[in-house]
Amino acid sequence: MNDSAQERLRETGTENPAAAVVAMVDHVLDLAATWTAWDGKPAHVDDRVYTPHKAIRRVTDLPQALNSVRAGDTPILDHLAELEARLVGEEPQPDHWHASASTTEADLAPFTPEDLDEARSRLTRLARIWANRLGTLTEGQLDDSPAQGWSFRRLAEHLEESTYYADAVGRSA
Repeated sequence: MNDSAQERLRETGTENPAAAVVAMVDHVLDLAATWTAWDGKPAHVDDRVYTPHKAIRRVTDLPQALNSVRAGDTPILDHLAELEARLVGEEPQPDHWHASASTTEADLAPFTPEDLDEARSRLTRLARIWANRLGTLTEGQLDDSPAQGWSFRRLAEHLEESTYYADAVGRSA
């Protein structure tokens, strides 16, 4: 977990894994609320290019290999699919995402008020699904999760690092 993610967890006063996911989404949406004023210039951070659309796309969908963690590679949807598959004894489906090295034409589009509404709806629902699912698990299930991979608690805490993408874009004036 990066320093800003740990700080947000301390601010919430809890290490509840559901709270980590909700805090991440709240932070991303707080920044996204300013992106309708984005000047259209992609942010160059580390060795990648980030835009408002790409930040939302990366937070929502895109995965990373659990064995090669790169700061911020934390997909809310992909890890949810992994958690659900492991709970029912299935192998998680392999992904075919292009990761953050890929910047699409859609990523470069202006971020409109409608895009913000869509992001709010999508991310708020995904955070609620995570919180509801994690709330049904025992402490034992959170910490000693079935099958290979991180514990479910660690998966949820790892999602807090998705703020990397929104922070890369930052606040628009």
